[in-house]
This record gives sequence, C-alpha cells and structure tokens, in this order.
Amino acid sequence: MNSSDIENTDDWLGCPTPLETCRHQLALYENEFEELNLQLRQAREQIFKLVEMHASAATARDQLRTELAAAKSEAANANRRATDIETKSNWELMAKNKHISELNERIMAMQGKSVFPKSPDPTPLN
Repeated sequence: MNSSDIENTDDWLGCPTPLETCRHQLALYENEFEELNLQLRQAREQIFKLVEMHASAATARDQLRTELAAAKSEAANANRRATDIETKSNWELMAKNKHISELNERIMAMQGKSVFPKSPDPTPLN
C-alpha cells in the first residue's frame, strides 16, 4: 500500500464525501435559519403585545390621574365647606354666649346683685 493512499480517506465506508459534508452543513444552516426566523416572529409578537399592554396601561394611568384630580378638587371643596360651617357655628355660639351673658346681667340687676363682684384692693407693694 502506498503511504499517500493512507491519507486519502474519501473512499472509506462511512466517511462522508466533501459534497455530503457540504449538504449536511447546508441542512444545519437551513434548520438554524428556520429556528431563528421562528424566534424572531415570536419576539415580534411579544413586542407587539407589550406595546399594546403599555398603551392600555398608559390609558388607565391617564384615567386614574383624571379621577385623582377630581377627587382632590372634591376633597378641597368639602374641606372649604367644613371650615365655613365650623366658622359659622363658632360665630353662632359666640352670639348665643353673649346673649346669655346679657340676660344673666339683667337677671342679676333685677335681683339687685352686682354683676361684677368687687375684688379686694391689691395692697401696694413697697
């Protein structure tokens, strides 16, 4: 056997020829290309869904912001009304207290009592 024939393995059984090797590599590339296209399509669908979800969330956010602004305005109005009611009731109470004091003064004057009892004279400090 010639030593150059040992290096040439193209005719051995079970060894692919260069053309078979190229076809096999081409089939691997085609499968990889199909898989990458499938992954790309799935990624695009997911991105589209995420864009839809973002748009939906943005719409809900804007609606909630509007509702929050309305609720803040309503709370401010209620606080203003409560303050007005409290102020009015305080004025009414003061007016009633004044009226009661005036009536008390009249009663005491009719009874001959001094409205303001005399307080003892303070002793001068030397």
